[in-house]
Amino acid sequence: MADLVLSDLVKTYDKTAVLHGLNLAVEPGEFVVFVGPSGCGKSTTLRLIAGLEEVSSGTIEIAGRVVNNLEPKDRDIAMVFQNYAIYPHMSVRRNIGFGLRTARLSRAEKNQRIEEVAAILDMTPLLERRPSQLSGGQRQRVAIGRAMGRDPAVFLFDEPLSNLDAQLRTQMRLEIKKLHQRVQSTIIFVTHDQVEAMTMADRIVIMKDGVIQQVGTPSEVYHSPVNTFVARFIGAPAMNMLKGAGEAGQVRIGPAALPWAGLSTGRPVLLGVRPEDLTLVEGEALIEGRVAVREPLGHEALLYVETPLGEVVAKADGRSPPALGAAVRLNARPETLHLFDAETGIALP
Repeated sequence: MADLVLSDLVKTYDKTAVLHGLNLAVEPGEFVVFVGPSGCGKSTTLRLIAGLEEVSSGTIEIAGRVVNNLEPKDRDIAMVFQNYAIYPHMSVRRNIGFGLRTARLSRAEKNQRIEEVAAILDMTPLLERRPSQLSGGQRQRVAIGRAMGRDPAVFLFDEPLSNLDAQLRTQMRLEIKKLHQRVQSTIIFVTHDQVEAMTMADRIVIMKDGVIQQVGTPSEVYHSPVNTFVARFIGAPAMNMLKGAGEAGQVRIGPAALPWAGLSTGRPVLLGVRPEDLTLVEGEALIEGRVAVREPLGHEALLYVETPLGEVVAKADGRSPPALGAAVRLNARPETLHLFDAETGIALP
């Protein structure tokens, strides 16, 4: 039985629909990340699951029961917010124990649970400190600990890392992933950062304009995007899109012709290729151009290349990248190419 099921979930404000019939099943112990641009509906979905917003139509099931009309405290969920939401006048111990205040446990059982949670989060030495005496990462762990104290069916994380600096964000990503591997709880994690999604998720739910575009493992959404939105959104830098035209059994990109079965003549298409798959060659090339900008990244360099088909991004060895203005020839292996319908954006087989 799935821990969380969304069925035809719709949310409207007045007459404006912001979620358009979402369907999703999350298995027990699964780490699912909702990702998408601002305004896509991912945080609204989380608030509906939590009971902080009313469902317009459709159903939400948690641990096998429909919870549409239940209060947040009765849904067997725990939520970790972006701004920590911990009590500054309480110690770490009391903050973690706050979620247990209504639990039917003895004082000894509550203290044992607090100690267990603190040990999992490596916070036992900090139990008597107040939030003002903690770092940003430690405060976020307190917020996670308070949620863990309740031992809920589903954890909900609402962009919990966005207020942290880059180094601490990387550290907390790792800590949350390790925590999930230890406790095997079901987690729904909302973020706008596709790197967080790729590094943390068992499955990623990619949203746009209140519609789920694709659900899949990080590898599936990266290597087999269903449309141009997913292809461009997942991956940094974004996938290159080259305008082309279908011909009988092939696709033409500028002067280059590539075999591609099933295409009809004159069909406008977009050929997608990721920067890491677009490599420098000496001989036959898919596209030619000149290096306009270089971004050294140490082990590699990003090359922004001006071509007759527009600017493309490629990667080169960081030790000896081509000079600015250098003429370059770029090619890609056939198995790394993606083809999309230019009008609908849908991936073509």
